[in-house]
Amino acid sequence: QVQLVESGGGLVQAGGSLRLSCVASISGRAFGRYAMAWFRQAPGKEREFVAGISWSVPNTYYVDPVKGRFTISRDNAENTVYLEINSRKPEDTAVYYCAARSDPDGTVVRGAFSFGDYGMDYWGKGTLVTVSS
Repeated sequence: QVQLVESGGGLVQAGGSLRLSCVASISGRAFGRYAMAWFRQAPGKEREFVAGISWSVPNTYYVDPVKGRFTISRDNAENTVYLEINSRKPEDTAVYYCAARSDPDGTVVRGAFSFGDYGMDYWGKGTLVTVSS
């Protein structure tokens, strides 16, 4: 069982950086055997994949609209995954969700994510980021 709790959202102005955190509480398999990802859902839109990271020496994957501005990272010792949003834009306004996917072979990021398979096993409840212009 995996429980994910996001934090770090809020009302911010455009520009600058913001870091979101997601802490995982896991029973059984270690945190280090899950690929982690961030999704976001803007008002009136469907939830979309943003970035993913493998459990090993990290492979990362980003969708094109956020490449170069978003950075996903993780600290396996702290059971935490982060999403740094740089040069904030109003269009980054969304609820940001953390998610976990079992990844025993460490292939989810280079495999499934790169092919657009963003199915996840566990989800957090989200943290709202509102970027004002």
